[in-house]
Amino acid sequence: MFRLWAKIFAENRMVKDTVICNDADDTRTHKVMNALERVCYDFDLGKPVWLDVNIRDFKRHAKVRFYQDNFIENIEFDFLEIQVIEED
Repeated sequence: MFRLWAKIFAENRMVKDTVICNDADDTRTHKVMNALERVCYDFDLGKPVWLDVNIRDFKRHAKVRFYQDNFIENIEFDFLEIQVIEED
């Protein structure tokens, strides 16, 4: 079981969250990208751009924050955080 927790923060408070589960027999990268796509659809967001710092943080901590710099359109929150909470 692969589970990814996505949270939106505004003014130091979590305003939205969701957990995406995936049982597919796929690579970790594909599971993360598919989960992020679902999160963006559920939260009605454009997909964030992965910068080098985001990739490095995600590899190191299984957690990453996407700020305004990662989005093409303006966002009405401080950041989107995703975190892998369970994987096989």
